Amino acid sequence: MGSGSSSSSSSSGTAPNLHVLAVDDSHVDRKVIEKLLKISCCKVTAVESGRRALQYLGLDQLDGDKSPVEFDGLKVNLIMTDYSMPGMTGYELLKEIKGSSRLREIPVVIMSSENILGRIDRCMEEGAKEFLVKPVKLSDVRRLTDFILQGDEDHQKVGSRKRKLWDVPRSWFSTSCQ
Repeated sequence: MGSGSSSSSSSSGTAPNLHVLAVDDSHVDRKVIEKLLKISCCKVTAVESGRRALQYLGLDQLDGDKSPVEFDGLKVNLIMTDYSMPGMTGYELLKEIKGSSRLREIPVVIMSSENILGRIDRCMEEGAKEFLVKPVKLSDVRRLTDFILQGDEDHQKVGSRKRKLWDVPRSWFSTSCQ
């Protein structure tokens, strides 16, 4: 995807890894997130803006929902986005995703170097699954992958028929990707 990078960790098993879309305007922060996710055996697609993320997801403002959440055979299981980005903030990206009938079930995690309670509350009320204060650590990423593997218990409790995009056996994760 243009200036975004798509990379995946190689695994000797035949099971697909979780696919994470990482969105951050900082090249350094994108690389850090990408590395942490790869250590946790995730496939990563990294893009530099909210607009690029929407393009990757096949969602644009004019057409609304227009394509499935699978790209090159990879479905997106998690979106991690920076809050403060030029053009489109992570909060605005979150609103676009949660407003899409096709994408709203994908968990979204907001990251920020600023620990501002009002910002955190606003993102959580809009549907973010987590708000991480940077710098993001490996323990944060591992906690997120555990969350994805367990699924969203709230949807399970109400008997939602919606497809879980993160329904992947826990055995696919280990401390080593090999």
